[in-house]
Amino acid sequence: MMIRRRLITWALFLLLAAAGASPRIVPAAQKAADPLVIPFELVTRHILIRVKINNSGPLWFIFDTGDKVAIVDLERAKSLGLSLQGEVNVGGAGAGTLKGSTVRGASLTVIGVEANPQPVLLAIPLEGLEPRFGHDIDGIIGADFITQFVVEIDYPARVLRLHDKSRFTYSGSGEILPLTFIHGGYPIIDAEVVVAGRAAVKARFVLDFGSGASLALHRPFVEQQNLPTTSQKTIRAMGAGGAGGKITGRCGRVDGLRIGKFQIENPLTLFSEDRSGAFASSEIQGNIGAMILSKFKALLDYGRDRIILEPNSSLKDPIAPASSGLKFIAEGSDYKTFRVEELLEDSPATETGVQKDDVLVAVDGRPAAELTLSSLHETLEKPVPHKLSVRRGGQTLQITLTPRRLI
Repeated sequence: MMIRRRLITWALFLLLAAAGASPRIVPAAQKAADPLVIPFELVTRHILIRVKINNSGPLWFIFDTGDKVAIVDLERAKSLGLSLQGEVNVGGAGAGTLKGSTVRGASLTVIGVEANPQPVLLAIPLEGLEPRFGHDIDGIIGADFITQFVVEIDYPARVLRLHDKSRFTYSGSGEILPLTFIHGGYPIIDAEVVVAGRAAVKARFVLDFGSGASLALHRPFVEQQNLPTTSQKTIRAMGAGGAGGKITGRCGRVDGLRIGKFQIENPLTLFSEDRSGAFASSEIQGNIGAMILSKFKALLDYGRDRIILEPNSSLKDPIAPASSGLKFIAEGSDYKTFRVEELLEDSPATETGVQKDDVLVAVDGRPAAELTLSSLHETLEKPVPHKLSVRRGGQTLQITLTPRRLI
C-alpha cells in the first residue's frame, strides 16, 4: 500500500503462504559490527513483524515497501487512546476509498530496534484484512523505517537483517540494480516483460514486498500492449483487492519477466481492467510482488538508490503450479473457521460440488483447528487428490478435490 500526503495508496494485493517465528532482542554489544536480526512471520506471503506503539504490548505490522509512513489500524488506535485528528480519505487498488485520521504524538518502535523510533502518522481501518490473512493485523510499516538501514530480506530464514547503512559494503555475487523513488519513498525498478513473438517491453514497476501477488500489469499498459494476446489463456481474477476494494481483471501468464540478469519464467500475471485506483495508473506499468521477490535474498539500500538480489533455491520453481478454484476466509477470534467466500467457475471446486459458505471441517484427515489460512491454501496448491470434509447447514459432506493448473 503506497501512501503519500494526498493519501493515495498502492495495493495490498492478497495471495497466500505462511511460516512463523518469534521476535527477540539483539544484545547491544552486537550492534556495532553485526546486523540486527528481526524474525518475521510469513502470512499469505506478507512479512509481519512485531512492533510497539508508545508503551503498548506487541502488535503485528505488515512490512511494506509500497508504503511510506507508519500506519495503525483505526480501531487499534482508538483502543490505545491515540490522539486522532480530522478525517482523511484513502484510496488504492480498487475503486473505493477508506476514511481515516491523522495521528498525533504516537511513536512506534520495532521490537529489537528500540533505538530507532518513528512517528505513527495515519490511522485507517484495516480490520477487513484479518479474515483474508487469518491473522491479527495492527498496522503497516514502510519506507520511513527502511531508509534508516540497509534492510536484508531473507525469506528462507524468515528474518530481516538490519545493517548499519553508513558502514555497509557489499562483496557478494548478487545483481546490483538501481532504484528510483516516487512520491517521497516508493521504490521503482526497471524490468522487461517478455511475450512470445514480440520484442521484450521495458517498463517501470513498484517493487512491492507488501504485495502477496506475483506480477500485476496496470490497465493502461495492458491496453497499450494489447494484452493478454488471443493465445494467452486467462481466468477471472479472484480474491484480489486493496485499500479501494476489489480489483477487476483477468489472470494469466506472460512468458517471462526480466529483472537485471534474472528471468522469471511464466509468472502468474494480473491483467488489470480497473478504471480507477492504483491499478488504473499510467505513471508506472505495474507491481512486482512477493511471489517473485521471495525467489531472492534482497538487500534494500535506499541510501545508495539500489537493491541487491541474490537468488535462492526457489528461483526456478514454478509460480502457483495448481489451483483449486477456492477462496477461503478465516473467521472467529482464533481464525480457525474457514469459510468458502468465493468459487472460480469451471474449476476443480465447482466441478466437485463445493458451494459458497461451506465451512471446512478437515483436509486429508487433518482437522481445521490444526491449520492456518496460509497452510490451507498451500495444501490446495498441490496437484494431488485432497479429501475435504465440509459442513453445509446441518450436513457434513465428504468431497475429493484435485487441484490443477488452470492457466
